[in-house]
Amino acid sequence: MSYDIMDQKRLQRVHKTMKGFGESIHYSVFRCDLTPKGRVELIAALTELIKHDEDRVMIIDLGPVDGRARDRIEFLGVRPAESEHRALII
Repeated sequence: MSYDIMDQKRLQRVHKTMKGFGESIHYSVFRCDLTPKGRVELIAALTELIKHDEDRVMIIDLGPVDGRARDRIEFLGVRPAESEHRALII
């Protein structure tokens, strides 16, 4: 998931919420391993937090955890620390 939140207070709330669903690979980009229920819960939580006419959230499904999701992410420069989580960038 990636987000662009226009208000600093909403930005902090969205970032804090995202920490409960996945790992930050960049300040406004998170990689999450979500069940279908977890995805619904995440979308519901973010729907309550964002201002839909100002903010933007982008969800990209990279496929199953045991798939090639990690191979689809490319970094230039410093890479984030490796983790066991693989699958979905939200």
